[in-house]
Amino acid sequence: MSRVNLVGLLPSELEDLAVELGASRYRGRQLATWIYRKSVFDLEAMTDLPKDFRAVLAERAVLEVPEPERLTPSQDGSQKLVFALAGGSRISSVLMPDDERITLCVSTQAGCGFACAFCLTGVMGLERNLAAAEIVGQVLAANRLLDPEGRRATHIVFMGMGEPLANFAALVKSVRVLTDPKLGVGYSPRRLTVSTVGLVPGIEKLGREDLKVNLAISLHATTDDVRSRLMPVNGSFDLAALMAAVGRYPLASRQRVFFDYVMLEDVNDTTDDARRLAKLLRGLKAKVNLIPFNDWEGAHFRRPPLARILSFQSILLDAGITTTVRWSKGEDIGAACGQLRESPALASVGESG
Repeated sequence: MSRVNLVGLLPSELEDLAVELGASRYRGRQLATWIYRKSVFDLEAMTDLPKDFRAVLAERAVLEVPEPERLTPSQDGSQKLVFALAGGSRISSVLMPDDERITLCVSTQAGCGFACAFCLTGVMGLERNLAAAEIVGQVLAANRLLDPEGRRATHIVFMGMGEPLANFAALVKSVRVLTDPKLGVGYSPRRLTVSTVGLVPGIEKLGREDLKVNLAISLHATTDDVRSRLMPVNGSFDLAALMAAVGRYPLASRQRVFFDYVMLEDVNDTTDDARRLAKLLRGLKAKVNLIPFNDWEGAHFRRPPLARILSFQSILLDAGITTTVRWSKGEDIGAACGQLRESPALASVGESG
């Protein structure tokens, strides 16, 4: 019988496991505290757990937090963490410091099956979904890396490899572990952001879960014709359906939906595009992140000139829409938005301690 990984289990599941092993629910709560609050991943170090309980637990369970196989620092201070998973897949997380804020971008799938034309991850295709333990494990591993400096990631964005809403159950479980206020990792839901290419049923399901996390939409175009060429998912859920779903997503009083818009020269960067985008977002509590295209080998797109990017932003600002130009971190190490791709063949490239 394979042993269950305790990492990624909900605190309530740890309580159930303790009862199943003949102990009290209190022992399960202690387990959750050791793993998620104290970041202790060795059963023998959990000294307030009875020895016989630890012995039985060791027969039934393991504590596995992924160790980064490779850590690559960027000139801008960000770090790309590459993890080797069971079965040979590799995924990336990216730590992005910005003064007191440290954002961790995590993956939810190995590869991605949505084949957005401007995204290198889409070239991989989908290898497999990640388990909740592998998603939560990225956060725990990154925080362990930061711990000697007395820090941890302050914000978590599900914007790494894969489409989070296509791995819905594991995503929701991971969010619940990370945001449990008493026995989980203890993040405020407002510090977590789930990104999607626009899976309308997934957006609606996420809203019903009442997780109170931020929602980010990968938009990237203002007409169905252009968006369908850039993002095949638009053939299933067009702009009208997507915007209707976003309009129904439950938001707290000061919460907004983020719209990510990768700027591609002569594709989606005209003044007409900016005006159409302003019209699309009219009446929504929205913030736009304009992302200048990050180049990768074999890409058929270019980054627009800075003047055009700023002109686009100006039109949105004049329409009353909060808009920032988000210069991606980690571009020099292949860790910027749209650049994440890992494979066994790449494992020895760019090694860094």
